[in-house]
Amino acid sequence: MKYQFNLNGLHCAGCAAKMENNINEQNFIEKATVNFTTSKLTLVFTDDSNVQDNILKIEDIVKSIEPDVTLERIDSNKHVHEVCHDHDCNCAHDHNNSHEHNHKHSDEHEHHHNNKFDKKTILTIIIGTVFLVLGLTLKVDSNIKLAMFTLSYLIIGGKVLLNAIKGLFKGRIIDEGILMTIASLSAFYIGEYPEAVAVMLFYNIGQIMEGAAVNHSRNSISSLISMKPDYANLKTPNGTKKVAPESVNVGDLLIVKTGERVPVDGKIKDGKSAFDTSAITGESIPQNLDINETVYSGFINTGNVVTIEVTKKYEESTIAKILDLVENSADKKANTEKFMTKFAKYYTPAVVIVALLITLVPSLFLHLDFSKWLYRGAVFLVVSCPCALVISIPLGYFAGIGKASSKGILVKGGNYLEALSNIDSIVFDKTGTLTKGNFVVTSVKSVGNMKKDELIFYAAHAEAYSNHPIGKSIKQAYFKNVNEDIIKDYKEKAGHGVEAVINENLITAGNARFMKSKNISIAEADEYGTVIYLAVNEILEGYIVIADEVKEDSIKAIKELKTLNLNNITMLTGDNQSTALKVASKLGISNVHANLLPADKVEILEAIQAKKVKGRTTGFVGDGINDAPVLARSDIGFAMGGLGSDAAIEASDIVLMTDEVSKIPQGIKIARKTKSIIWQNIILALGIKLGVMILGTLGLANMWQAVFADVGVTILAILNALRILKKNY
Repeated sequence: MKYQFNLNGLHCAGCAAKMENNINEQNFIEKATVNFTTSKLTLVFTDDSNVQDNILKIEDIVKSIEPDVTLERIDSNKHVHEVCHDHDCNCAHDHNNSHEHNHKHSDEHEHHHNNKFDKKTILTIIIGTVFLVLGLTLKVDSNIKLAMFTLSYLIIGGKVLLNAIKGLFKGRIIDEGILMTIASLSAFYIGEYPEAVAVMLFYNIGQIMEGAAVNHSRNSISSLISMKPDYANLKTPNGTKKVAPESVNVGDLLIVKTGERVPVDGKIKDGKSAFDTSAITGESIPQNLDINETVYSGFINTGNVVTIEVTKKYEESTIAKILDLVENSADKKANTEKFMTKFAKYYTPAVVIVALLITLVPSLFLHLDFSKWLYRGAVFLVVSCPCALVISIPLGYFAGIGKASSKGILVKGGNYLEALSNIDSIVFDKTGTLTKGNFVVTSVKSVGNMKKDELIFYAAHAEAYSNHPIGKSIKQAYFKNVNEDIIKDYKEKAGHGVEAVINENLITAGNARFMKSKNISIAEADEYGTVIYLAVNEILEGYIVIADEVKEDSIKAIKELKTLNLNNITMLTGDNQSTALKVASKLGISNVHANLLPADKVEILEAIQAKKVKGRTTGFVGDGINDAPVLARSDIGFAMGGLGSDAAIEASDIVLMTDEVSKIPQGIKIARKTKSIIWQNIILALGIKLGVMILGTLGLANMWQAVFADVGVTILAILNALRILKKNY
């Protein structure tokens, strides 16, 4: 079972990474993920027998790293409660009684924990700054100046100093607060009192700005994916009752008024209206829906009042799945993010060691001025925190995923967004992906003594039990009910055809390959569409042509993919070669493989992947059901027509919430922009930090500049990451 918590007051990305690592080291934890962007902790225990005690152990770990952070448990109905400290409390299992333990709803805590620094903190900074200014400007005795600087230092940096001491006692040797404390005390030791105070002053101001930037980014992303309905209007014998979406059941009737969001998936039972589907599909044009048509949770009613019948409970509805996938996308980290996490783990200790060497080696072995090199070592130390990278990289991927979701492109993790940015070849299934999938019988040709009506009669009865779109189109062309009593010995070979005894005649219907396997002589027809041959008692009597229509959106999408320099485009189909080539010609695709079975598609995809350049990826686009094997084998599996489709969401890495292929180039643009901004942040952060480190070692940079290289760069990286949300794609 999965347990989720809000980490209120979490504003340090480095601390979030430490929490995740430390919690994962516990033997009762199967997996722990800290999503810094959403301030959520997700836990999977090895067993659920001692959950409450284990949660308290987790809280101790969190507190040891960030004393001001509080845990709030999110139950299955999305209500949030504080972690109970009563060991006899059963609140980890029974949330209905949570209020008996004076737990508070998350809304009551949100205001308190939303900002890292409250008015009291800001007041201490102001008072401390006054003493700093007085110490710098007043012409008084040096001891009085020292007292002013010391008082200013303790007022501004007292909390940081206290937390650093606590951290040392808890075994935290390297932590941003401890590093700032060591650096500032070093400045005090060598008599650079104003700079010692300045380190704490700018560190605290930077933390306030950093916290504000993180909150801004969280709010920006949250507003982008904040689609969860707040309530449902349940129709009861006594009138309409406002209830939580989680409490409605399948079959319930709900009223959706003008301007309200559809709370759960359902079908319209009464009325018709226009719906804004942009939150789910990314489409700006309203969709008109009538009685018996499906509406999905997250749609906004922009027209008349309608009554809908619930077809899925909230947790199974489209909106819940989208939010769950987006919020938990941090579970699937991109390679860049994984590398940077490992890099940060070694980078900070390495910088601390170098700072010690800078301080000690010149003075001990070269007999140079210890104070001068202590100052340079302190400058080096201030720059060492990798927060700019640890915050901005996951934030960048989360912003990219949020932006994609707003366009109806559901990406399941940062790893898939990264893979999408590296795509250089893409393989399309034809039917229902590039074409509409609405098969229609376009012609019936007799080559023997049988009339066209008889051909359709036998073909419709032969396809009586087929669920394939081709079989359904033949039955529709018959315009009568199939008499199943005259059908015997029905056999179907997937991807080939069917065989049955009808009116005592052996009927064989299928593609050319199927006919040849039955030793039935045919002359292959050159027709646009899928050709189904029909033989009676092993003698060919005629054939039926079923055609599918190419989507206009597909033509546009292929052109856009080519403008993105993605020219290795392949189309796979089970249709005959003639039909496949005609469809490919309309689309502008030159690489075509026809007459394929599902297993053949996997082989062709693997052959394409074998030729790809290292570091590049191959995508496959299919319907998420029939193409499950090849979707699973591809580097990136795109499911078409994913709206409301459980199978599509499960089978793929990226779900296109409409059946528009043009979403793919749009998604590639978002992925490439995300990758570009993330690398900008990496170069920006490491470049500035390295530059200040070198200048500091040479004595050309002071602590003020070092603090900017730490917190200032972090703020710039966060703001840069937010540009992903601003651009239109």
